[in-house]
Amino acid sequence: MKIRPLHDRILVERLEEQEVKRGGIIIPDTAKEKPQEAKVIAVGNGKVGDDGKKIPLDVKTGDKILFGKYSGSEVKIDDKEYLILREEDVLAILE
Repeated sequence: MKIRPLHDRILVERLEEQEVKRGGIIIPDTAKEKPQEAKVIAVGNGKVGDDGKKIPLDVKTGDKILFGKYSGSEVKIDDKEYLILREEDVLAILE
């Protein structure tokens, strides 16, 4: 798959949450929320600033990130679900 998001957008794949939470409680699939942790698959070239210069993105392909619960747009590519969101929707990079 060759895809490159435009400007300051990034393409991410949600990471699956673990089935057992702290305390040993098992949550059924129907009650689970979608994970807010993802792996960056592709990034755009950067945002164009007010002065016309490109501002490079802080996130890179392969980074693990946390993002807002209702951020981005879901897309399906090659029968896989991805999320496209702006860099400003990224809350943190996990190291």
